[in-house]
Amino acid sequence: MNEKLLEQIKLDYPEFRFVSGKRFSFRPPRTIVVGTEEANWEPQLLHELAHALLKHRSFDTDIKRLRMEADAWEKAQELAAHYFIKIDENFIQTELDTYRDWLHKKSRCPECGLTRFQTPDGRYHCPSCENFKNNKK
Repeated sequence: MNEKLLEQIKLDYPEFRFVSGKRFSFRPPRTIVVGTEEANWEPQLLHELAHALLKHRSFDTDIKRLRMEADAWEKAQELAAHYFIKIDENFIQTELDTYRDWLHKKSRCPECGLTRFQTPDGRYHCPSCENFKNNKK
C-alpha cells in the first residue's frame, strides 16, 4: 500500500471520503473504499477514484456497466500520468475481461444457449425462444 499516494489523493480530492475495506469499490456519491487486501493497489485506487470523478452512480443495462468500467480505466490512466504511475495495459484488459466474460455468460439464453439482447429496461430477451413462443399462439 502506498500511503504517500493515498495521502496526496486525499489532499487533491477533499470532496471524497476514503475508508478501509477488503476490496476496492466506489460507493456513490462520495465514498471510496480502499482495499487493504488487494494486489495492484495503485491502479485499483486510481480506478475507483476515476469512478467517483466521472460521477458513476448506476447503470440501466449491462453494456452500460461495461462502458462505465472502460471509461473509469481510461480516466485512471490519465490520473496515473499525473501521479507518475504506470498502469500495465494488460492488467486493465484482464480487469475488463472479467466484465466481458460476465456479460457474455449473462446474455446466453438458459433455454437454447443463443445470445439474448437486453432492452433499456434491463430485461433480457431471446429472439429465438420468444419468437417460437409467440408463433405458437
